[in-house]
Amino acid sequence: MEQQANIVLLGAPGAGKGTQAAFLVQRLVIPHVSTGDMLRAARAAGTELGRKAAQYMDAGELVPDDIIVGVALERLAQPDCAQGFLLDGFPRTLPQAEALTEALGQAGRRIALALNLDADEAEIVRRLSSRRVCRGCGKIFSLAKKQVQEGGACPECGGEVYQREDDQPEVIRERLAVYRRQTEPLIGYYRQQGVLRMVASIGSPDEVNDAVQAVLKETF
Repeated sequence: MEQQANIVLLGAPGAGKGTQAAFLVQRLVIPHVSTGDMLRAARAAGTELGRKAAQYMDAGELVPDDIIVGVALERLAQPDCAQGFLLDGFPRTLPQAEALTEALGQAGRRIALALNLDADEAEIVRRLSSRRVCRGCGKIFSLAKKQVQEGGACPECGGEVYQREDDQPEVIRERLAVYRRQTEPLIGYYRQQGVLRMVASIGSPDEVNDAVQAVLKETF
């Protein structure tokens, strides 16, 4: 039986997960399952877990692990995930990863690949702090890539271009600290499971993509 492409995508904020996720779901023809998307879908569907999650979301609180895991398992049980899935932003903590492994095992499934995009902190801060967003059309640009000038107008719609609070260096470093506390332990967990593969997120997206393709050829 052909191995299911059940993938967990790991990496700190700014490591390039969004770019590589788009490639992976197209290359493997699997759904991209992100935490935000699955919570919004559960809420819209009015499931019991969706209603519980909505209470926390509306209050601006973190959704507890048991509800997150339950929502994720409901999503992974849908037909479009039968041949595989790409998890992005879940699991976020070690208890979530352990619960996912147990639940998948009960269904005769397993994570086949935990792909970690590895970038050092200085590079991440440089990438994210150079991002600018248009207030008009919402498009994202990079100062580092000279896609827009500081204080300049959006080249697409002429709107005001600004730096989001989340993209300020001090905020980025705090986000990275939270990531290291909560999510980095997953690297060791999936290494013990024998499914971890590390890809250095260095260079252009195409160069990183080449390394990701090499991992796919080894795995599937």
